[in-house]
Amino acid sequence: MDTLDAYFKLFDEARYSETSFDALVALFSENITFVLNGHAYHGKEAWVNFVKKVFEMNEDLKHMSNGWYQKDDGSYEAKWAICGKRYATGVYTQEGIDIAKLDKDNKISYLENKPYDANLFSSI
Repeated sequence: MDTLDAYFKLFDEARYSETSFDALVALFSENITFVLNGHAYHGKEAWVNFVKKVFEMNEDLKHMSNGWYQKDDGSYEAKWAICGKRYATGVYTQEGIDIAKLDKDNKISYLENKPYDANLFSSI
């Protein structure tokens, strides 16, 4: 669970710190599958490109989470809220859930981001 506990914290720090960015990327499997707006993307490079795009669009971000809990199928789920400031439109808030799976090396091998507002990542 250390991997998942570090995820939100590092995501928020990564835009300001190359060390945190590298630590964030290191949490993920080379073969990560992540799902965004119902579309699956594969590979760590695709994940890194997504994170960079989020940082290009947002001046600042702060995640809050109720923590991760393990589901019956072995995956993990966390409810989150985010407060952000987009360069183009200013401050916003959003809520949703993330679903994650870890591989045998405790790397995130699957991450599904399910914002309650499906338009959150519509421009990515």
